[in-house]
Amino acid sequence: MRVVMFGYQTWGHRTLRALLDSEHEVVLTVTHPKSDHAYERIWSDSVADLAEKHGVPVLLRSRPDDDELLRVLKEAAPDIIVANNWRTWLPPEIFGLPPHGTLNIHDSLLPSYAGFSPLIWALINGEKQVGVTAHRMDAGLDTGDILLQRAVPVGPADTATDLFHRTVDLIGPLVTDSLGLIASGRAVWTPQDRSRASFFHKRSLTDSRIDWTWPAEDLERLVRAQSDPYPNAFTYHRGERLRILSAAVSEGRYGGTPGRIFIREGDGVVIVAGAGARSGRLPGLVVRRVRTEDGTEYAATDCFRTMGGYLTDRP
Repeated sequence: MRVVMFGYQTWGHRTLRALLDSEHEVVLTVTHPKSDHAYERIWSDSVADLAEKHGVPVLLRSRPDDDELLRVLKEAAPDIIVANNWRTWLPPEIFGLPPHGTLNIHDSLLPSYAGFSPLIWALINGEKQVGVTAHRMDAGLDTGDILLQRAVPVGPADTATDLFHRTVDLIGPLVTDSLGLIASGRAVWTPQDRSRASFFHKRSLTDSRIDWTWPAEDLERLVRAQSDPYPNAFTYHRGERLRILSAAVSEGRYGGTPGRIFIREGDGVVIVAGAGARSGRLPGLVVRRVRTEDGTEYAATDCFRTMGGYLTDRP
């Protein structure tokens, strides 16, 4: 089949790599210009560079809403469009152009976690597995009929970085298998169960700010979800931003006001956590390693040499 690829960052790069290695012909690639957004500077393998290396024409677009793009697409005469990590809505005149429509690759187990940053949101929410979905694009956002899904388990110590590497490795085989089914006429499309659907917004730095009224279990997952190279979960200590790099749920139960720097436990320092912390029946968050604004890392026991005071969500 003749294939046009819409994609961006490492997700799009892996998709294009699979297409170039397949029996299909990649006739055009459309990708976004480089971005300074904190979440788009990481996992930033260049789709454009890979396409150009293999002699595939490239168009750079922030949005797919110009007449030139539609004209070039029609001239390319694709049998199918394959998209992965295209950051804006594709209009019907594009996704419905090829005979086989558009196959979108999304890094969640749809219909849950449609939208942006699904791995991070899923880890924060304590999901037991994550994965990748190949589905037919329609007028909604990540709402089309599903062709294939692949899943991996989430371990108790996994970070978002771990899950990225595990799920990005699913992309190539998923793309290859999906196109094989479509080309052979064996594709079976399953409508999404809209009662299970959820849609998440793009993350910003604000979403990494710690709210100490969250339960310690949720905060521990937030820290793992904001692992390097993602922007780390952060709080404020004496007016300065402090990034939390490693944390655990405390063994003991501690009462008081959320955010209080309370007591040493094991190799870390307990911060009182949870909206009901005044009851004394909730665990705290054991902070183990931190990073200051100048990039210096400390053991929490070296950062908080005396107990008392508070970590806050504002300077």
